[in-house]
Amino acid sequence: MAKGTIRLADVAKAAGVSQGTASNVFSRPDVVREEVREHVLETAKRLGYAGPSLTGRLLRAGKVNAIGVAAVEPLAYFFDDPWARALLAAVSQVCDASGTGLALVSAKDRQKLDWNIKSALVDGFILLCVEGGEKLVQLTRERQLPFVALALNDDDPSIASISVDNLGGAAIAARHLAELGHRRFGVLATELSDDHVGPVGIAEIERAIYSTSRDRALGYWQALEAFGIRREDVPIYETINDKPSVEAGLELLFSVPEPPTAILAMSDNIALLAINWLRARGLSVPQDVSVIGFDGVPEGGMVEPGLTTMAQPFAEIARRAVKAVLEDAVPTEREMIEVTLVVRGSTAPPR
Repeated sequence: MAKGTIRLADVAKAAGVSQGTASNVFSRPDVVREEVREHVLETAKRLGYAGPSLTGRLLRAGKVNAIGVAAVEPLAYFFDDPWARALLAAVSQVCDASGTGLALVSAKDRQKLDWNIKSALVDGFILLCVEGGEKLVQLTRERQLPFVALALNDDDPSIASISVDNLGGAAIAARHLAELGHRRFGVLATELSDDHVGPVGIAEIERAIYSTSRDRALGYWQALEAFGIRREDVPIYETINDKPSVEAGLELLFSVPEPPTAILAMSDNIALLAINWLRARGLSVPQDVSVIGFDGVPEGGMVEPGLTTMAQPFAEIARRAVKAVLEDAVPTEREMIEVTLVVRGSTAPPR
């Protein structure tokens, strides 16, 4: 008999015991006499039977005590992107405290993502919806497991989500710089629409398909208008949150006779890339140019100067998200959490 085809019934028959007794040897060994237990185990070893399927047992129980964290990205995204890394660390801490397992579910390809979500052995999902959120929501709904979306780029109220106050947080960031005395600004935006990198105007912002980026731009504008700065006078460059597109945006923003004295970056990753670019061009931060980010990732506090940013409460977001999935307490409406201005050395009054 091939080892892969050995079943519990085969072990019971070979050992001369009932299937119930054989099952108890593996699942409830304390109720089986020692000599019988040892005989069944020896028989199982001889036949090459390793024990009942843990997967099958968990599925029959209806709970696996594990959460899936999903994204429409390659697996490396969870470790390369500062925001995803910080959020995953916070979720991991919450799961550790409750003894809950964690599974990373990702794929850029739709077919692979479909398979990964459908085959994941989890009780529910936390969806990182920075990009491709609609795909994640659709596939997860088909699994009929509880889920909660984070950083959802969609205004659909029927999707259970936990998000931060992007509009209010962006307004605080812009106000901070304006109160320092800055009047010339440049915005480095996260994605507003698919397959586009480059300068965008008011119309592109207003019809953006990604609400996170749109709301942050609107927040900047609202705060700056109170200081007499028109929307038309705030250049915005759409990036894809990576080094080439961020550097292309900076090249454009600083190619004019009167370049910005302050950069509003829609992510800490963009802000940190901007600081490196400015330094390489001989520009001092914050003496020549102030830079403010958005997220509050740990890396922002490790650079010199430290990055001023709008910090998301990662621990609170993680706590709510894990509770929503494990306790089947998915929010019935969109939950919004405030962000906090963290002032460090990357912002100062202009020269």
